[in-house]
Amino acid sequence: MIIVGVDGSHAALEAVGWAVREAELRGVGLRVVHIMPAWAFEMPEDAPHAEVGRWMRGGATDTLAQGVQRAQAEGRAVGVESLLLPGDPRLGLIGAAEDAELLVVGSHGLGGFLGMLVGSVALGVAGHTSCPVAVIRATPTGQDAPGAAWGGPVVVGVDGSPAGAQALAFAFAEASRRGAELRAVHAWSGPVIEGAPGLLTSAGERQGGEQRVLAEALAGWGERHPDVKVTAQAVNGHPVDALKEASAGTGLLVVGSRGRGDLKGLLLGSVSHSLLHHAYCPLVVVPPRRPSGE
Repeated sequence: MIIVGVDGSHAALEAVGWAVREAELRGVGLRVVHIMPAWAFEMPEDAPHAEVGRWMRGGATDTLAQGVQRAQAEGRAVGVESLLLPGDPRLGLIGAAEDAELLVVGSHGLGGFLGMLVGSVALGVAGHTSCPVAVIRATPTGQDAPGAAWGGPVVVGVDGSPAGAQALAFAFAEASRRGAELRAVHAWSGPVIEGAPGLLTSAGERQGGEQRVLAEALAGWGERHPDVKVTAQAVNGHPVDALKEASAGTGLLVVGSRGRGDLKGLLLGSVSHSLLHHAYCPLVVVPPRRPSGE
């Protein structure tokens, strides 16, 4: 099952369109979810100002219906259902996606502040769910986005971390489903001096070491997915800059929720957080595998 959150915004409806195509690829159903304030959801019919609760419930029902209609308009062979829940949108979507394969949200909802690059719901769910989260950025009306169409290549960020390994697993499987090329990008930064003696690392040595990190991370994946053409790239630069540039003209960018350089205990790392704001194409944030028993 794929879960997609809706709130009536343009970005949310674009997320529904993306989610139903993904559901068809996976052969699973789609559940359209809207979260409304608990006080209106639970208001008794005989309560003072009960008409306000009825009006809000009616609006919530309409929002769900719009989401379902958007999914059905794609004409995909996917079962679509809807669910209305009370509470905080972030906590509600995290709970609704507990057993899902994927949670899909728009990058910016109706409740966001003008000028923000990504909304509070997208930030609030990425890195906090047990499943990957896809954040879909709607193209501004009348403008061309630098991202590619659905069938573009898949780009994955590689850093050698546990979450990065899960991102690789997701990216290979996704590229295989789409029949798309996979571009694995490993970015590194730090001072190097060409030909430096002694303890300093030369540019050539550093480049070679980082290429080995990339090769080791990719080892074995080609055998598991022989149908996927892989291009591996080690880049001297900040990971955010490298992956943002790589996301232009691609179909999907995949990153782990937390990398090697992030502080222990962080649920969402600095690179994935920045790319939520700046990636040009749909972004999937993949959490590390939970230890058994959690």
